[in-house]
Amino acid sequence: MKGWLAEIAVMPKRSSDELRPFAITPHYLEHPEGSVLVECGDTKVICTASVDENVPRWMRGKGAGWVTAEYDMLPRATGTRRQRDSRRGKVNGRTQEISRLIGRALRAAVDMEKLGERQINIDCDVIQADGGTRCTSITGALVALGLAINNLVETEVIPESALVERVAAISVGVLGGEVVLDLDYSMDSRAGVDMNVVMTESGQLIEIQGTGEDHAFSREQLDQMLGLAFSALPKLLDLQERALKVPAGEPQTTVR
Repeated sequence: MKGWLAEIAVMPKRSSDELRPFAITPHYLEHPEGSVLVECGDTKVICTASVDENVPRWMRGKGAGWVTAEYDMLPRATGTRRQRDSRRGKVNGRTQEISRLIGRALRAAVDMEKLGERQINIDCDVIQADGGTRCTSITGALVALGLAINNLVETEVIPESALVERVAAISVGVLGGEVVLDLDYSMDSRAGVDMNVVMTESGQLIEIQGTGEDHAFSREQLDQMLGLAFSALPKLLDLQERALKVPAGEPQTTVR
């Protein structure tokens, strides 16, 4: 009986091709030019976009802007408290890797010349983690970025939007020999293969991060994982589009 109950306990509550409930609340904070609360199941991330009227020194005089990102998790975003990087004296390697991934993904969405010589700083702060934090951060950060760019257009700082197209990300993997979509922590911790897919609204790939955790995976499984990702990402891109249309200053609206 115990073995049977244990198997039931670890079975996914969703079908293998089903996304977790996903929600975006734009204009979540008052001060940033763009901000959202993005929720993917029990994973919750606050993403902000702040406009800086300067660019890095190496970009000065080139007539183009820049987008950069920082990612971090609150100490109790997970089941046990994690020490802050400021206390440890150095940035966690995983934190750096995810920050760079978010920055790369968002820069693919922006025409830097239309942005002008200014930088948009993206901050993604995970307030609750249950797997998929990097993908959730990318999907939410795109909306925060878009809201900041909309603000620049509305205030006539730039003549037209610098957002070329939207970008979203989702995780896929292999669990118990089955290809599954959108891994939460309980699934991710047991998955034999874990992969993150970042895609533009035109269907172009920005990044694929795939790792065989405890065994290799086949070309057929790779194709199946990409197929699941490509079928799910348009749903997230649609949520982004609707969230970007929510006016500022109105009662807080959550797009689901």
